[in-house]
Amino acid sequence: MTPVPGRTSGAPATAVVGARRGLVALCVTVTTGYGVLFYAFPVLAPGVTADTGWPLTTVTALFSASQVVAGLAGIPVGRWVQARGPRPAMTTAALLSVPAVAAIALAPNLWVFAAAWLAAGAAMAGLFYPPAFAALTHWFGTAKVRALTALTLVAGLASTVFAPLAAALEGVWGWRGAYLGLAVVLLVVVIPLHALALPRDWSPDGFRQRGGRGAGARAVLRSRAFWALTTALTLGSFTVYAVVVNLVPLLAERGWGTAEAAWALGVGGLGQVLGRLVYTPLERRTGPVARAVAVLGACAVTTLLLALVPGPLGLVLAIAVLAGMARGILTLLQATAVSDRWGTTHYATLNAVTHTPLMLAIAVAPWAGAALAGPLGGYPAAFTALAVLAALGAVTGLATRVENRRSQVRASS
Repeated sequence: MTPVPGRTSGAPATAVVGARRGLVALCVTVTTGYGVLFYAFPVLAPGVTADTGWPLTTVTALFSASQVVAGLAGIPVGRWVQARGPRPAMTTAALLSVPAVAAIALAPNLWVFAAAWLAAGAAMAGLFYPPAFAALTHWFGTAKVRALTALTLVAGLASTVFAPLAAALEGVWGWRGAYLGLAVVLLVVVIPLHALALPRDWSPDGFRQRGGRGAGARAVLRSRAFWALTTALTLGSFTVYAVVVNLVPLLAERGWGTAEAAWALGVGGLGQVLGRLVYTPLERRTGPVARAVAVLGACAVTTLLLALVPGPLGLVLAIAVLAGMARGILTLLQATAVSDRWGTTHYATLNAVTHTPLMLAIAVAPWAGAALAGPLGGYPAAFTALAVLAALGAVTGLATRVENRRSQVRASS
């Protein structure tokens, strides 16, 4: 029976001692990293501007700049992980994150605040999904989808845990005290887990032993399929993150109140969790190209439905759930798309290159709604434009087929 590209086999789950311990550690540390460095910001930003007088637009721009730094730093971090494994890179990132967050809290002026956020961006490159995806792909081999699903399911709770925590800390100590408290969380949770709990077993050949030799990194980077994949995923990521940030103004423009908008965001998060549970059976039954086109097409369709359907509220909430599911599946697609096509030999390096424009797109996405809504005449038109971008990503996904069929099959064996 000819194996379907991208389908897992019955091979052993893992050949790395301590892989499950490492998965548990990463579930905790990645959730904490996103919670402290990403989801705490929208909660604490109003307090920053109220206390300091710094413009909210400037403070937000500095936060977005940190995402840009994270994206650019992702490539050298990926190479470091490829050569030495996740422990050195992720422990160093954790060590950097503590003084960076403390400097954010103690910044006496905007210049120090800016420098601290740029340092935090460098730390994000070693604390967010890409290096964790590389580690799990190496440790779990053909069982990587289950491990990746577990990680993204837990890390999906980062906002649920850390947004209320940041608000509670601010209520007691103010925004500066909140960030200092969060820096302590990084110190006592993330650093020890990265330094002590991540498996020591690592060699560059480990990827090859578990995932097939695949094509050389330089050959892949010169291929049309790689850049088509990167473009398709970037367009999809830009769309879904712009939708999340701009869903509230869309609903407000249609006359819905804050409570209704909050429900739409909440059920979207629930949909994201459901989508990640759906990915494993989807991965077993589809090939890499069909899967990419289907997921990006789902992002386009659900975004268009949000643009076209003004109500009733129950229908809007149902669409928000579907949009959340598409967003959740897209995260796992991003984690597996490289290994599905080119094996795992150079996964850390190639995945880091792929994620660089994704991080840049995520950094720009918050402004997409306002930037498009003005010239186009409103948020429904802006969401329609976003849907077109995601659809373009789905079409581009058709060009991600790897010409060497043997390499593609070997990547899934």
